[in-house]
Amino acid sequence: MTRLVIRQHRSSIGEKIAARRTLEALGLRRTGQSVEQTDSKAVRGMLRRVAHLVEVREQDAKTAGSERDT
Repeated sequence: MTRLVIRQHRSSIGEKIAARRTLEALGLRRTGQSVEQTDSKAVRGMLRRVAHLVEVREQDAKTAGSERDT
C-alpha cells in the first residue's frame, strides 16, 4: 500500500477556516511539519483542498519502514 508524506510549506494564517480544519484533520499544526498518511480517496480530497499549502511525496510502504530504521 502507498503512503503519502505530506509537508506543510505555507502558513495557514489568513486562510479560510475550512482550510485550517483540513490541515488539522491531516495532522499538520505548523509550517515545516511532516506527517505520513495512507493513500485513500478521502486523503486525496483533503489534499486537493489545501494543495497550495502543502507538498506531497508518495512512498512505498516497504521503503517507508526501512527509512525509519536508519
